Amino acid sequence: MSSIPDQPGVTSGAATPPASGPTVTPVTPVSEGKTGAPDDKLPDGVLSGSGEPGANDLDAQWPAGRDPIRLLDARWLRLPRQPLLRHLLFGAVTAVGFYLLTSSLSAFNNFRIGEIALYTIALAGLSLLTGTNGQISLGQGAFMAVGAYTLGVLMTHTHWPLAVDVLAAIVLSGALGVVVGMPATRLKGPYLAGMTLILALALPRIADKYTVFFGGDQGLTVTAPTPPGTIDPQRWLTWIQLAGAIIVLILLANLTHSRFGRSFRAVRDDEIAAGLSGIHVARTKVLAFTVAASCAGLAGAFLGLSIGVVNTGEFSLSLSIYLLAGMVLGGAGSMLGAWWGAIVIVFMPGWSNSIANSFNLGSAVAANLSLVIFGLVLIVVIMVVPMGIQGGIGWLAQRALSLIRGVGQPRGSRAPPDISTTPDITTGGG
Repeated sequence: MSSIPDQPGVTSGAATPPASGPTVTPVTPVSEGKTGAPDDKLPDGVLSGSGEPGANDLDAQWPAGRDPIRLLDARWLRLPRQPLLRHLLFGAVTAVGFYLLTSSLSAFNNFRIGEIALYTIALAGLSLLTGTNGQISLGQGAFMAVGAYTLGVLMTHTHWPLAVDVLAAIVLSGALGVVVGMPATRLKGPYLAGMTLILALALPRIADKYTVFFGGDQGLTVTAPTPPGTIDPQRWLTWIQLAGAIIVLILLANLTHSRFGRSFRAVRDDEIAAGLSGIHVARTKVLAFTVAASCAGLAGAFLGLSIGVVNTGEFSLSLSIYLLAGMVLGGAGSMLGAWWGAIVIVFMPGWSNSIANSFNLGSAVAANLSLVIFGLVLIVVIMVVPMGIQGGIGWLAQRALSLIRGVGQPRGSRAPPDISTTPDITTGGG
C-alpha cells in the first residue's frame, strides 16, 4: 500500500477535517471568445462538412451559445451598427435591384416604376410628419403642386440646368412648409387637418387665376431630361426618380435615428414632457413640416417630368387624401412602408377599372370605384394590421424566425425560467 506523504499541519493516517467557510465549486474553463459556452463539440452532423443532420439531433441538447440559428445570425447576418452605413448598404442593394429590374422592363412598366418612386418620396415625408411627429396633414398634394409649378415656370422662362430647377422646387416647397408650419404649432388634430385642407383647396385656384404665368387649364409644358448615349429616355427618367427616392429615404432614415428623430417622437408622445426635457416643441414641429414639404416638392417636380405637363388637374384634393391613406396603409412612421403605399396608389386605378369592366359598371360608378376600394382596403388593413403593411410584414418575419429557431432547437434545450423575475403565485408577489 502506497503511503501519502506528510503535509504540514496534517497528521498522517487521520481524516482531514472539513474546511470552514463557504464551499468553492470548481469552474470549468471557458475558451477565449465564447461567452459562457463550454468548449464542447456540436452534435454529430450539425454544421459539419457532410451537411447531414445526425440521427440523435432531437434528443441532443445544444451547448449554451452554440445554437446554429444564432450562430448564423451573429456571423453572417450581422449588419453595421452605424445607422448611416446600414442605410447605405440597404440603399446600394435596392439600387442594384431596381437597375436589374428596369433594364428588363418595357417603357410603360418603367413609367409605373418611376411613379412608384416619386410617390414614395411624398409618402416618406408625410410619414415623418404624421407618423413620427404626430401632425396630421391633408396638404401634401398642395406642396407637390408647388414643386411641380416651380419646375414648370423655371423650364418655361429660364434655361437653367435640370438639377438647379429641381433644387429650386425643393427649396420653395420647403419655404412654404416653414410658413405653414409656424401657425400649425398651435393647432392639433382636426384643426390642423382643416388648415392643411384649406391649403390643398386654395393653391390650385391660384394657378387658375393667374393663367398668363401658370398656364391655366392647359398648364405648363415640362421637358424630360435627355439621356446619354443610346439609353431609353423613359428608363433614364426612371433611374433619376429611383435615385432621388433612394437618397431621400437614406436621409430620412438617418434623420429619424438622430437626435432630431428622438425629438420628433418625444413631441408626438407628449408635448409637455418634451418641453420640460428641453426640447423646443414649436421649432421641432416647424422642422417636421419643412422636411415633409421639401419631400413633396421633389415628388411634384418628378411628377411634372413624368407626365410632361403641369396643370391643376393633377393636384386635386383627392391626391392629398390618397397620400394620407397610402401612408396609413404602408405604415405610419415607416420609411419602407412608403414603398407599399406608393404601390397601392399607382396600381389602384388600374385595379378598379378592371373590376368595373368585369362587372359592366357604368362610367359614373367606375369613376368613383377606386375611392371605394381604397377605403375598403384601408379599413381591412387597419383592422388586421394596425401598424400597416410593413408592420404586418415585420410581425410575420419575427414569427417565422421564432418558429425556425423553435424547430432547430432540440427538445429540452430551453433554459429554465429565471425565478428571480418570476412572480410568486403562492404569495401574490412579483
